[in-house]
Amino acid sequence: MCVRAVLLLGVLISLFPFYWLVVMASGTTQDIYGYPPKLVPGPHLLDNMSRVLDTIDFFGSLLNTVVVAVVGTALVLFFDSLAAFAFAKYEFPAKKFLFGMLLVTYMIPAQLSLVPQFVTIAEFGWAGSLKALIIPGAANAFGIFWMRQYAQNSLPDELLDAGRIDGAGFFRLYTQVALPLFRPALAFLGIFTFIGLWNDYIWPLVVMIDPEKVTLQVALANLNVLYNADYALVMAGALMSVIPLIVVFLFGARHFLRDLAAGAMKM
Repeated sequence: MCVRAVLLLGVLISLFPFYWLVVMASGTTQDIYGYPPKLVPGPHLLDNMSRVLDTIDFFGSLLNTVVVAVVGTALVLFFDSLAAFAFAKYEFPAKKFLFGMLLVTYMIPAQLSLVPQFVTIAEFGWAGSLKALIIPGAANAFGIFWMRQYAQNSLPDELLDAGRIDGAGFFRLYTQVALPLFRPALAFLGIFTFIGLWNDYIWPLVVMIDPEKVTLQVALANLNVLYNADYALVMAGALMSVIPLIVVFLFGARHFLRDLAAGAMKM
């Protein structure tokens, strides 16, 4: 009983920021500054959302963000799982050195690579296009490390040996043996990557020089003007941007838990 009470309290604490976002988005800026603060949603939610749509190109930037997040996540899942499969189950020259260098790149702050990365993108002529947001992040060190650790513990060598006896090559082993066992790890990595791409602000702000192709986070920043900021409008935009993330998280978490439970039952 005590455990359930603690878990319920943790759930309520975790959900409160989202509830508070709804409260602020449904009121006015005066309500946000009011004291004591209002703890129930107000009547202005639809009006604030309508003003967001009138102020910025919400659906255009939403489409750009969906394309970047979906395509970028798909590429990360493919390349990271493929590289992790090779690092975990195959021997090749300089394997440990290459994996060590991979971990070193993970330790470097992303802000240090902004300028050289932008110069490289400009040389390719991709500045201002969605390719600049998708291709540089098509693989990342964290995903490879995460998938490698998972592959080492969940992919028995006996299955690969059986596949080799049947004449399966590298890609057949990867697609027919490894990927079905990788599904829980891929679900987590997919959620993690999608949320990161969806919420990314600094790199799109730097590289998207075409105002017609900005992502949602950059477009929402235009709501927060320097003087006389309408925070109810900003909160309404933030609420509209977070709803797709909640849908993706619920969908991905359901598959993650289902596959994880299925794997536990088989073990």
